[in-house]
Amino acid sequence: MAFVGKKFPNITVNAMNEMGDTFKINVLEEAQKNNKKVVLFWYPKDFTFVCPTELHAFQAALSEFEKRNTIVIGASCDTPEVHFAWLSTSKDNGGIEGVTYPIIADSNRNLSSVLGILDITNEVYDENTDTVQVEGDNVTYRATYIIDEEGTVVHEGINHMPLGRSINEYLRLIDAYTHVQEKGEVCPANWEDGKEAMQANAAGTREYLKAHLN
Repeated sequence: MAFVGKKFPNITVNAMNEMGDTFKINVLEEAQKNNKKVVLFWYPKDFTFVCPTELHAFQAALSEFEKRNTIVIGASCDTPEVHFAWLSTSKDNGGIEGVTYPIIADSNRNLSSVLGILDITNEVYDENTDTVQVEGDNVTYRATYIIDEEGTVVHEGINHMPLGRSINEYLRLIDAYTHVQEKGEVCPANWEDGKEAMQANAAGTREYLKAHLN
């Protein structure tokens, strides 16, 4: 289900912080009440392999997101207790000690189900047990959302499990959307902060192509 251009789901879920505190968080409200953008990134499982590299990479860039008035929130279907165990494990042992942004614990899968990002390859009815059996791990793909200050999703992307994300791309997208908000211009291919943007009309496209692609 695509959420780009729509409000992020108004669902409250459990989360964990680096101090071991479990609390409730609503991503839509975080954006609206703080008047900030939000980057929400989902990863498959705690105590795995690609996942800690991503969590540490977001942590390393946290100050850059903060400069851009942006909150970072991680998320998976693990429980708060498992999150805290991972937060208490050193980087040398594959842990995420030192991560300071909140991590959603969507263990009941209420939010990830609505977002449609769970790895459920098939659901099969078992006549012997009169139950529906799920094929797949029922954990999330590497889904990423950028949400603006009004709670509207402006970017949505989903990677398969083996494909780690480029954190710099999310900084670029935030820069681009902020430019659109502030200048009313649109951002062409490979645009980066400080580069020329263009007017959202045919003349603007012609001028940009003539100046940059000849």
